[in-house]
Formats: sequence, structure tokens, C-alpha cells
Amino acid sequence: MDETHSPRNPREKYGEELRLRRLASKLTQEALSEMVVCSSTLISHFEAGRRLPRLEDAQRIDRALGTDGFFARWLEDLETKYADHFASVAELEQQALCIRQFALSLVPGILQTPSYARALFCAYRPNHRPEELDRDVVIRTERARVLDGPLNPVIWTLLDEAVLRRQVGGPLVMAEQLQRIADLAESGRLRLHVLPFGVGAHALLESLLTQMDFKDSAPLAYVEGLFTGHLMDDPALVAGCRTAYDLALSDALSQQESLALVRAVAEEHEHGQQ
Repeated sequence: MDETHSPRNPREKYGEELRLRRLASKLTQEALSEMVVCSSTLISHFEAGRRLPRLEDAQRIDRALGTDGFFARWLEDLETKYADHFASVAELEQQALCIRQFALSLVPGILQTPSYARALFCAYRPNHRPEELDRDVVIRTERARVLDGPLNPVIWTLLDEAVLRRQVGGPLVMAEQLQRIADLAESGRLRLHVLPFGVGAHALLESLLTQMDFKDSAPLAYVEGLFTGHLMDDPALVAGCRTAYDLALSDALSQQESLALVRAVAEEHEHGQQ
């Protein structure tokens, strides 16, 4: 962290305090990571306020620094509105310089329209209430503020054709959703590519993937399944994810071809074609 930088939010304040306590203990990030049983990259992300430690990690930090439960107790004041497995990713999206995302079956969260997001929440909640849906739709669509900046982050979006074809919320919802994606791509805010069905098997067929690059920290990768997700900071795993993304991207349509396909499928949905 830059010495002249003042922490702006509670997570950054937590990370700055961790950095100061570590330095006071005359420990390097590498030395602390060995005591906490994690990577030095993860310690770096903690100190930058990009990630919060799990409770057991915070407890190890307290033991390593002799802080008598200070960092474990502070975690209670940093509760997030996101699911536990996704909370760190939601924060990291807002800080990344570059995001490369691949979607296998659903539109990525930061691109979802309110109607599309609502349809998703309804689909997997058998006993949903309107006020809960309203809250969660707002939380989901707030993530789109990452698009407010005209340049950063740079966003690459790679979509399997299944994302375009599966009707979530009905034909008009899908048409609106795909037109939004196309508009973002056409405006230059989004780099868009589609992997058509004709490609067959490709390198990302088994999972969605998000990769994030940062100004002063190592890149991260994230994969997700039902009610679970895994944020990776191991350099070998992150490099493997990047290779898989590059391989899949090499099989995708060009940006112009992808844009034309997204517009065409949006028209099909709008006119009720299957």
C-alpha cells in the first residue's frame, strides 16, 4: 500500500491496521503468511483491503502478532451483503484494472438487467417474498457501477452461445438483456466474444471463470458452482486459468461477429422465435 494513501473504507482500514501491526512485529508478508498458513499474496490482498481473512485466518493472525483476538473481533463489524463465497469477489470487482469473465449458461452478474436478475432469483427460491427479491435485485445490479468509469476496468466478456439462447424471464426479458450487452460492446465499454455451439468442446466448457488484474497486487481467478465458489491466488492455478481462457477465446467469434449474433438472437427472442 502506498505510504501516503489514507484508507477509504472499513476493509482498507482493517488492512492498513494489519500492515502496521505486522511491521511493528518486524515481520515480512512472507513470514506472516507462513505463520497464518496461507500465501504471501493473500496477506498482500488482506493489507490492501481487497480481501478479508476467514475467521480462522484472523485468529492465526492474532496469535502471530500477539493482538489478543483484535483482528478476529473486528471481522464482526465487516459483515457483507453478499454470500460468503462471493463477498470478496464483489469487492475485488470494484478495484480491478482488468476483468476477464467467461459465462457458460448465465449472463455475468455485473451485466444483468434488473428483470433478468429477478427471474434468476425466482427460479431457485421456492418461497420467495417480493421485498426479498427487491433487495437482492438492487444488490445484484449495484455491481454494475463498475461500468460507470469510462475506461477502467477493462472488461472482456466471453459467452457460450447457451447464454444467449436460454430464455431467462421470458423472451422480452432476454431481448432487453442481450440488447444491453450489445449496447455496451458497441459503445466500446465491453470487449465481447461468443463461443458458438459449432465449436463443440472448448477449454472452459466445465466452469464459469472470472480473472482480475490489479495495479499493485498479483492477479486472481474465481470459479463458481451451486452455493459455492473458489477464489484462487496460487500463481500456477491463476496462470492455468489464463491459459484456458486464452484457448477458449481463440475459438470464439470476432467482436463484430459476436455483436451481430447477440443482436440477431435478441431479435429472435423479441419476436418469439425459438
